[in-house]
Amino acid sequence: MGNSTTASGATAAADAPASASGTTATAPGTPGRARNARQTPKGASSAGSRTSGSGHAERVFLVQTAFAELGGSAHGPGEIAEFTGLDDSVVYRILQSGIYQRIFERVDRGLYRLRTSAAQLAFTALDHRLDGAQTVLRELRMATDGGLAFLYMVAPFSGAQRQCIDMAVGDSDLAELGMTPRDVLSVTRSLRTGASGRTILAYLPEVTQQRVLAEPVPDQAGPGVYRDNDALLESLAEVRDLGYALGYEECMAGWNSCAAPIMWDGSIMGAVLLLKLKSVMPVAPDSVIEATKEAAAELSRYGAARPTADHV
Repeated sequence: MGNSTTASGATAAADAPASASGTTATAPGTPGRARNARQTPKGASSAGSRTSGSGHAERVFLVQTAFAELGGSAHGPGEIAEFTGLDDSVVYRILQSGIYQRIFERVDRGLYRLRTSAAQLAFTALDHRLDGAQTVLRELRMATDGGLAFLYMVAPFSGAQRQCIDMAVGDSDLAELGMTPRDVLSVTRSLRTGASGRTILAYLPEVTQQRVLAEPVPDQAGPGVYRDNDALLESLAEVRDLGYALGYEECMAGWNSCAAPIMWDGSIMGAVLLLKLKSVMPVAPDSVIEATKEAAAELSRYGAARPTADHV
């Protein structure tokens, strides 16, 4: 059976930002240049016009978020200003202050990036979020009559790869799955192969998707892997529209799969994968699909922002 994706129960798509100008900003105090209307990123409706302390904090957060949303390794103040809707001079001052505060660093003339200290913040935020994931995966295995349950997360040092961080496979091992350690490092880390890879890829920014599409298909991929990029993009749209993916022998011959996304605060963080032999599951039944979706939804709730006292 060839590759395919089907789904039910929509999950909101993470729209990729439109391309932005790379023009660098003028220095503070220099008259700004006229420009066309900028796009407004999510949550930035009035940040550029507010002058209160909270407004300044919001502008700082917008600049930080821009680095993640725009993708790539470094960006100029003009590009960030275009994306956020802030004035060039405002962005320039935030970047300069951020260098002093060790949030940003200048990598070239007019180009900046987040410092590695941002990764430490991310690790701190993620600490203990997935406590209990093993229980969720075991329940998924039981609900699917012994299916092999895996938890994949976006790789911490590469937004264009995935990493298996937990599993519930009973007494099975890699040899029984027909997988070698090399397969784990080459096939299952790619976002263009497998139901879980495509599920994660579907919600990443367009710039990251294009980066993945430019990669070669892993040599060890299964016969059902998507080799045509247009077909792969169509499958990503289907995942976003319908909320889960079905894979047919994509990573390994003889194994079919179902995956659903793990979303934290509107951002894709990973996917739950349910794997069964093709001879046992030629097509995923509704019970498998619903159980996989529920496991992903439970892990999504683990990472959801908790209401503060001000919002109770």
